[in-house]
Amino acid sequence: MKKYALAPCNGMSPNGLVCRVAVGDFKKENENAISLCMGSTSADIENKNTPMLKKYPIIAINGCGNKCVNTILENKGINVAKTINASDVLKSHNICATDPFRLDDEAEECVKIIKRELENIQEIKI
Repeated sequence: MKKYALAPCNGMSPNGLVCRVAVGDFKKENENAISLCMGSTSADIENKNTPMLKKYPIIAINGCGNKCVNTILENKGINVAKTINASDVLKSHNICATDPFRLDDEAEECVKIIKRELENIQEIKI
C-alpha cells in the first residue's frame, strides 16, 4: 500500500486529544502513514506546505461535527480522501472522553476505537 497522510484534530477538546493520540499510536505501528500538523497547515498563509500536502492521500480525523480539519484543508485547495468524525464514531459506541488534557481509562478506550477506524480505512484502497 502506498503512503497516506493522517490529519488529526488539534482542537482543545477531549476528542481533539483522543484524535491526536490515536493518530500518534497508529503512525508508530504503520510505516505507510505520516501525520500532519494542522496548526502548521492552517498558519501557512504563503502555502509553502501545499506541495507536500498534495503528495499523499489525506485522511481527516475530526474531533467534532465542525469538521475543522476538512475546512482547513479545503480552504488550502487540498482534497481529503477520507474523513472520520470522532464524536460520531464514539457516540455510536456509547463512550466519550471528558478531559482535553489527560487520558483516563475511558479516553484510552476512545483512542482504541479511533485507531480501529483508521485500521478499517487503511484496508480500503485510498
